[in-house]
Amino acid sequence: MPTIVVDVMPKAELLDPQGKAVSGALDRLGVDGFSGVRIGKRFELTVDGDVDDAVLAEAKRIADEILSNSVIEDVVGIEVVE
Repeated sequence: MPTIVVDVMPKAELLDPQGKAVSGALDRLGVDGFSGVRIGKRFELTVDGDVDDAVLAEAKRIADEILSNSVIEDVVGIEVVE
């Protein structure tokens, strides 16, 4: 069965307290080479049947209206995984 993966991230202009906490932990652990961390959400929607344009459009609607809060988050990716 195919799966549609939806990735949601906080808007770039907003603070990401979880990302800041992880970034601070990396610094304390002596991990170098990373200038920042942002934490988002991943949703996997299992599709019953084939993925066509109508199914993708419905997944986009669900992503925009249900899976993300458009005030503070952006849907940054919708991908079909077989």
